Amino acid sequence: VNDITAGRGDERMFALCAERSASVVLMHMQGTPATMQIRPAYHNVVEQVRDFLLARAEAAQQAGIDQERIIIDPGIGFGKTREHNLLLLKHLNRLVDTGYEVLLAASRKRFMGSLFKQEDPKALVSATCATTALGVAAGVRTFRVHDVTENRQAADTAAAIKDS
Repeated sequence: VNDITAGRGDERMFALCAERSASVVLMHMQGTPATMQIRPAYHNVVEQVRDFLLARAEAAQQAGIDQERIIIDPGIGFGKTREHNLLLLKHLNRLVDTGYEVLLAASRKRFMGSLFKQEDPKALVSATCATTALGVAAGVRTFRVHDVTENRQAADTAAAIKDS
């Protein structure tokens, strides 16, 4: 179950996942899809996102979901500025260090296009591959991408370098 509300949208979701032994992706999002990009603000985005995800993972475990079935997602692009997204990508290791599986879903995100004035998301394959390689270097093992072949090459290359 990929839950952009991290269990806050329906109080029955965690119980259902536990009952069905389903894995759950808990994503961070400031606000709602309608409000998330209206002046998002954090004191320390990395720590606040990490603390939120840890609290939601604890709630999932309290509901009976095994830790091995919980995946955390920093919610790149969801209620964050370009600078927030860059800081989260720079410090992915802080999420990996929690011991939970981390999902990185940075594929074709608008903030990357803003780095070089590219508005067409389909033209962000190389930028996405860069985030995939950085994710692998930080210890991320799960990615959501649009361009699978290109990102698999980036991930395999980064893994070969990391493991050499």
